[in-house]
This record gives sequence, C-alpha cells and structure tokens, in this order.
Amino acid sequence: MEIRLRPELEELIKQDIQRGPYGTVDEFVECAVSMLHEQEAWLADNRREIAAKIDEGYAAAQRGELIEADAVRSKLDELKRGHSEKPRRG
Repeated sequence: MEIRLRPELEELIKQDIQRGPYGTVDEFVECAVSMLHEQEAWLADNRREIAAKIDEGYAAAQRGELIEADAVRSKLDELKRGHSEKPRRG
C-alpha cells in the first residue's frame, strides 16, 4: 500500500519520530491507525449515549440550568489530567 501525505504532515511525523518512542515511520503510522481505529470503534459503540447526553444538556440549558464557565474549565482540566495519567495501550 502506498500513501501520499501533504508535506506538512510528513514534517509532523518526522518531528514525532525524533522526539517519541517511534523508531520508524511505519511504527508511527501503525500506532496512529490503531489509535484512530479504537477511537472510531468507541464512538460507534457509544453514539446513542453521547447523543442522549447532548440532548440532556441542551434541555437543561433551555431550562436555564447552566454551569459557570470557570466550573466547566475546571472539570475539563480534571478530566484531561485523569485521561493523560492512564497508561496507554499499544
């Protein structure tokens, strides 16, 4: 299989290989495709739940039940920290 990438994407891959755990472009692409596949599978498996949560949030907003922006940012930061601390599969 031959894949052609835009020069700016090739440069990003080269940078990631230089600073990351990837020894070759093949290793990088294999990891990237695996991660994207896992993400797409998770989204497909959770699509209904995600849509329900969005609908629930929209309905709450329509009722005026809003959360302050600072509280949302804090919660998102907390979630990001928790996510980044989880060990990666690979």
